Amino acid sequence: MVNAVILNMTGIVLSGGENRRMGVDKAFLKIAGIPMIEHVLRTLKGVVQDVIIVTNSPHLYSACGVRVVTDAFDKRGPLTGIHSGLLHSRDEYNFVVACDMPFLNPGLLSFMASLSEGYDIVVPSCGGMFEPLHAVYRKGLLPLLEQQLRLEKRKIQDLFNTVRVRYVTEQEIDRFDPARKSFKNLNTPQEYEEAACADWECRS
Repeated sequence: MVNAVILNMTGIVLSGGENRRMGVDKAFLKIAGIPMIEHVLRTLKGVVQDVIIVTNSPHLYSACGVRVVTDAFDKRGPLTGIHSGLLHSRDEYNFVVACDMPFLNPGLLSFMASLSEGYDIVVPSCGGMFEPLHAVYRKGLLPLLEQQLRLEKRKIQDLFNTVRVRYVTEQEIDRFDPARKSFKNLNTPQEYEEAACADWECRS
C-alpha cells in the first residue's frame, strides 16, 4: 500500500513556456471551473510536503500559496526549469510536472515516489516514449544539469544514458491510470476545448 503523502519530497511545477500554440497563458485556463495550475497544485499538495513553481513571470503566481522561483540560467527549455527547481528544493527527491497537466493521478505520483530510492530519475515509459515532465529527479543531479546547460545540451533525455534511471512500465502505470490521463498536457486551443468539454470533466 503506497502512502497518500510522501515526506521529504518537493513538487516542482514548470510554468515557463511561451504558449505560442495556445496563444494565452494556459496555466490559468479553466478546467471544470478551476485554473489548470490549481488542479496541478491541489494534486501535488496531497502527495508531497512542499511545492515550487518555476516561472519567469512570478507576479502571475503570487496568489498561488506556494514558493515561486525564476530560472537560474538564461536559457530556454524545460531542462533549465528542472535545474532551477532542484536548486531551490529543500529535498533530495523531487517530482517535476508541467503546469498544463491538470489530470495528475495521486496514486501514480505516490507509486513513482516510492520507487525513487537508489535512482537519479524515475520516469514513465509508454510505447517507447518517455514522460520527462512527469518524473522524479534527485537533487544530486544539479552538477550534471548545470554542465549540460553550459554545453548547450538541453535535451532531458541526454541524461538518461549517464545516470541511474528507473523506468515505470506501462503495466505499472495501468494499475493507477489506464487511460493515461496523467500525461495529457494541453498545448493548443483544440486540446483545451476537448479537455474542458469531456464527459468525465463536465459534471452537472
